[in-house]
Amino acid sequence: MELNVYNTPFKKKKPFVPLNGNKVGMYVCGVTVYDMCHIGHARSLMVFDIISRYLRRKGYDLTYVRNFTDIDDKIIARANALETSYREVADRYIDEFNTDMEILGVRHADIEPKATDHIGDIIEMVRILVEKGLAYRAEDGSVYFSVAKFKGYGSLSGRRIEEMIAGARVDIGELKRDPLDFALWKASKVGEPSWDSPWSKGRPGWHIECSAMSTRFLGPTLDIHGGGRDLIFPHHENETAQSEGAYGVPFVRNWIHNGFVTVNGEKMSKSLGNFMTIRELTRDVHPEVLRLLVLSNHYRSPIDFSRDALNTSRNSLVRFYEMLDRVNRATATGDASRLEAHIGTFLAAIDEAMADDFNTARAMASLHDLTTKVNRSLDNDPRLSEGDRRQLARAVEEIVEVFGILAEDPGLFLDTVKRGDVQETGLSEQEILRLIDERNQARKAKDFKRADEIRDTLKAKGIQLKDSPGGTLWEKKP
Repeated sequence: MELNVYNTPFKKKKPFVPLNGNKVGMYVCGVTVYDMCHIGHARSLMVFDIISRYLRRKGYDLTYVRNFTDIDDKIIARANALETSYREVADRYIDEFNTDMEILGVRHADIEPKATDHIGDIIEMVRILVEKGLAYRAEDGSVYFSVAKFKGYGSLSGRRIEEMIAGARVDIGELKRDPLDFALWKASKVGEPSWDSPWSKGRPGWHIECSAMSTRFLGPTLDIHGGGRDLIFPHHENETAQSEGAYGVPFVRNWIHNGFVTVNGEKMSKSLGNFMTIRELTRDVHPEVLRLLVLSNHYRSPIDFSRDALNTSRNSLVRFYEMLDRVNRATATGDASRLEAHIGTFLAAIDEAMADDFNTARAMASLHDLTTKVNRSLDNDPRLSEGDRRQLARAVEEIVEVFGILAEDPGLFLDTVKRGDVQETGLSEQEILRLIDERNQARKAKDFKRADEIRDTLKAKGIQLKDSPGGTLWEKKP
């Protein structure tokens, strides 16, 4: 099935055609390591984790590069505040980042370069731009890119030069010739980390590091460049100008940008103070709940983060695991397969959804449909053939490998969830089970008034009962 991908500058979906046959080079802008990652970071990291998993599953020979910005004004400010070195700050938060990714089930990229390990590559790229007349040295030894000399500037973001000039600013101490020009090399101030260069002792600008590192590992033209929508301008616009200015070939064939995570309609960010770190959230929310929340929304759409949204995701995840637990507990039978056609339809549906611009929301809708069909089949007959078990195992393998959910043992997962639910109700699990048993006895004795009283008592505690041929199940509702 042909893969179609929404390409930011064209504002439409186009067939995905790698530059070199089956080989795909994907570069994604990583984090600036001066603090803990928040949920906004988590979304982008999970989106491109899922895209990389899918591309590999479809047989592409993918090289995935995701960088660390480990020298930056914010890192220097944090180091000064802590009276330590920029290196200690960067290394600490790289370690914290890796812990967060392990919690979320986000796999390592193939290559994870740090900017400070590629100062030579950065200096070489700046040198090329200066020699071509696209960059200039300022009086203090800083080097700036001359936007006016690059004709295609604005093509990625779709902004007009007049609009950009109106919103541009010149920071105190900057010696650039034009408000739109941006720093490739920053002359160091007293006490700042610095490296030798032909222009001054200094450090790289933010934009140049990504151009230099992506070129170093993937060449001057990338099949995919990704990141959050907030990076389109100026970061990715400036990367395009630098790279195409230096090497004279198209920089990116497919630009992929994920939507924001919002809180009450505002972008989640550290500057607004409306964020929650990954570590804070996952103390009491299972990581797969957050992952399913991301999967249930198309990557280009915004996600408004709330407890209600998390509860919806949690309940869906529990429903999926409950279905798998029923499958595991079902009695074996030698009968013919009842589910093979449903599972085949599901696998075809998720492949079709993902080939349509990585539409995980549609794929998750198909998983809900499959769950309903499996439950109905087990309601009618609590037995399951070995053929059905094998087919379902195949479907679960696909879900785990591409989407990174349903990776736990269903029984253990549900036990963990139930323990948390029990704590929230204020009842012990034995008390809940005793009341359910009392209700079942009342129903048998046709004492429906008492049965309803028990159901209402449990409902007031947030416990919903679910009667089935296999017995009465309970779950905690928000």
